[in-house]
Amino acid sequence: EIIVVDSYSKDKTVKTARRYGAKVLYEGRKGPAIARNTGSRKAKGEVFVFPDADVIFDKDFLNKLDVEFQKNIAGGVFNLFPYDGNGFVKLNALLINKFVNFMIAIGIPVTNGSCFVYRKKYFRKVHGFNPKFLTNEDHDLAARISKVGRVVFLRKIRVNFSSRRLKKWGLLKAIRMYGQSTYLFFFKRTYVKSGYWE
Repeated sequence: EIIVVDSYSKDKTVKTARRYGAKVLYEGRKGPAIARNTGSRKAKGEVFVFPDADVIFDKDFLNKLDVEFQKNIAGGVFNLFPYDGNGFVKLNALLINKFVNFMIAIGIPVTNGSCFVYRKKYFRKVHGFNPKFLTNEDHDLAARISKVGRVVFLRKIRVNFSSRRLKKWGLLKAIRMYGQSTYLFFFKRTYVKSGYWE
């Protein structure tokens, strides 16, 4: 089941989604947390995968995911790989994946953005994403779900993502924005309120 939540975009998102058989929902309020909650309310499956719009899945993604969810896990963070990045970008992604894996292993669940997955019963138990978060909604959800179930790093499942934001911002701004965002969440339980989505 594929659900696309569209915030009244002016591009070909809706037309493309429908051409490939996706169910399209509309959400006028701002923020990925709100959009993802909107989609989850209509979802019928027992496992929710939340990808960003620029994610590309490998052909065996669902088969590998099925294997992982035979285990007693509440959710997981994927091994992310930039499909359009140079060597430096790919090295950076590798280091971030290692950091995320380490943090989860020591009991501090974080995500690496772009795509993550949760079992419906745990997602419902914590009432989904916090709609007050415009960014860091992924870290917040992982932290809350980890209190009621096991969140893991799914190193065997690669998910491909675009490095477009890094290209748009440049390295220094990307380090500053992601660093600031991470700091605000872990030390103040808040998020970047300007500049991130611009």
